[in-house]
Amino acid sequence: MRNAARLWRNDEALAAAARVIVPCAGPYFSVDPQALFGRDAPLELEIGAGRGDFIIDRAAAMPDRDFLAIELAASVAQLMAVRAGRRGLTNLRVLRMDARPLVNLMLAPQSLSACHIYFPDPWPKERHVKHRLFTPALVRGLTRVLRPAAPLYIATDVREYAAAIFPMVEAAGFVRSDSAVPGAITTGFARKFIAAGRPVYAGAFQLCA
Repeated sequence: MRNAARLWRNDEALAAAARVIVPCAGPYFSVDPQALFGRDAPLELEIGAGRGDFIIDRAAAMPDRDFLAIELAASVAQLMAVRAGRRGLTNLRVLRMDARPLVNLMLAPQSLSACHIYFPDPWPKERHVKHRLFTPALVRGLTRVLRPAAPLYIATDVREYAAAIFPMVEAAGFVRSDSAVPGAITTGFARKFIAAGRPVYAGAFQLCA
């Protein structure tokens, strides 16, 4: 990410990023979509958005919707913000933070019209499982913030992780749907895995009524 660090020191890049990145200022940090976007529109969230390959194109194609892109790695979030800002998008905001407090505490109940989670780190070693994004607590948080029938899209390239994630989601009250999973073919990771002939395990889910 050395190139990203150099880009962040560029005045033009900083100005572009400032148009979309959400500053974490003050002793308390809350997320108010209406204040961020200045309107009330369907809201989608991508957790672990990386460089923004998927969410930037989706936001550009769907100007009637608003988008939150969350990424924990600072340099990656900064690069995504620069890319989004240079596209002139007014319906996308980038947050550099952990997804769990956002989902569990900061978003209002039933505030999301869709959630995308693509290729989260599987942390395959037994001693690292505690670092995995998907836990029953996170999934319960998703049941709180997703609107009725709003889709939850998930993709991973690790069969064992899919075998853990999908039953966990279904146990929380989600049901599998036949909907296509848009990020399963369009994210940067997806394109790389598909080009290498690696399988992608994807699912679309909705909460039971």
